[in-house]
Amino acid sequence: MSIHPDPDLNRLNVLGEPLASCCFDPITGYFRNGFCHTAPTDMGQHTVCAQMTSEFLNFSQKVGNDLITPLPELGFPGLQPGDFWCICVTRWVEAYEAGHAPPIKLQACHKAVLAYVPLHILEEYAV
Repeated sequence: MSIHPDPDLNRLNVLGEPLASCCFDPITGYFRNGFCHTAPTDMGQHTVCAQMTSEFLNFSQKVGNDLITPLPELGFPGLQPGDFWCICVTRWVEAYEAGHAPPIKLQACHKAVLAYVPLHILEEYAV
């Protein structure tokens, strides 16, 4: 498994605790290891563990990121409401600003998210 060179940065969540897994079915994460780890090569910063809702999936599709349609050739199963998935922090912020932010699993959100979103806002969306 490839991880960021700074092990402390890569292993902590937004609460300062060890990063919990996001989802193994479907397998998620930039590294497809079930965790919202990140690295310099992760241009989208897939660091938010979000629980998919119909509202968010439709919003994401409308703004150009179709998470619904399966892409078997890329190993992507397509997502359904209720699935957890590591999404780009900027997509979550965009959805938040538009009133469509999905719930999140705080323990599985990488601490790098805090550079974009204050903890008190994240806590409002915690499941």
